[in-house]
Amino acid sequence: MPDSLNATLRSMLVPNAGIMMPGAGNALTARIIEATGHQCLLVSGAAVTNNYLGMPDIGLISLSELVNHVSAIRNAVNIPILVDADTGFGNAINVRHTVRSIERAGANAIFIEDQTYPKRCGHFDNQEIVSKEEMVQKIKAAVDARLDPNMMLLARTDARSVEGLEAAYDRARAYQEAGADMLFIEAPRSAQELASIPREVPGIHICNMVIGGKTPLLSREELGRMGYAIVAYANAALQASMLGMQQVLEHLHINGSIKGAEEKIMMFGERQQLLDGDFYKDLARRYGARPQ
Repeated sequence: MPDSLNATLRSMLVPNAGIMMPGAGNALTARIIEATGHQCLLVSGAAVTNNYLGMPDIGLISLSELVNHVSAIRNAVNIPILVDADTGFGNAINVRHTVRSIERAGANAIFIEDQTYPKRCGHFDNQEIVSKEEMVQKIKAAVDARLDPNMMLLARTDARSVEGLEAAYDRARAYQEAGADMLFIEAPRSAQELASIPREVPGIHICNMVIGGKTPLLSREELGRMGYAIVAYANAALQASMLGMQQVLEHLHINGSIKGAEEKIMMFGERQQLLDGDFYKDLARRYGARPQ
């Protein structure tokens, strides 16, 4: 399946497509993304770190931990997956190992960024980036490492926050020339900056809508007209679930009962349906196991 999904994703991602790509940090979120009709998803490094460690996105997740999450998500859904591999976990040689490991875990596209290690969320302050030449070599290593040429590689630059927008354009062009299939200039500051990116560097672009971040929140239609292939909401599901959990648990603490908060909670039957409970009941009947 991953090989066919590689080709599916590549055919979907064209300029102006404006495809919505929500982010997931675990297999449960990935299931919900698929169940709500989305065509693809992003395994967000921030969401994995926040969910798994309860810590901020400052480069604390290891490659093996990320690979385990990707494998679980791949087993849970049947839609294409783009995986955030942060800086590639080291130099060009590390990037080769990273790409092979994540592709084998089920990724249909992988992106690496040009921050120094350990990275920081692109909407934090005080990022540091490696030289353009070093990142070019990392992209070339990633291109050589992939097992299926249809498995797409995305290059992200955080140069907008460090060196300015013109430097970000320059880096994006160099990364494209090195073999990147997709480009991601992180954290533009205005609608004008967003519109300029696909115009100044023609190609397949992703933009990231961070709720409360540095980039203005524009609609899919607006971003599609600007030329973006993907509109990512890397942490919308995570932030929604955090708020929902906080509200329900505060209600429970204050009131000593869930009564009055039921509308904020998925009912037991809906939960089991979302988790494909009937499928496992059928397996139990087929193989003579104890009914689930």
